[in-house]
Amino acid sequence: MSETITYQVPGMTCDHCKRAVSGELGAVFGVDAVDVDLDTKLVTVTGESLDDEVLRAAIEEAGYEAS
Repeated sequence: MSETITYQVPGMTCDHCKRAVSGELGAVFGVDAVDVDLDTKLVTVTGESLDDEVLRAAIEEAGYEAS
C-alpha cells in the first residue's frame, strides 16, 4: 500500500536544492515519487514501507534539515 510523507525543508531556495533533495530521496528503497515545492518549502515523498528516519537522513545527506 502506497503512503505519503511530507517534510518542511526551509533551507531549499533554488533548482540545485530541488535536484539535490530529489536525488537523495529518490535513491531510498521504497520511494516511488518525490515532489519538491520551493515556494512552500515542502517535500512530499510517496512510496511503500517508507522509513521516516531513513528519509530524514537522505535529506540531511543532501545538505538540508527536515522539520
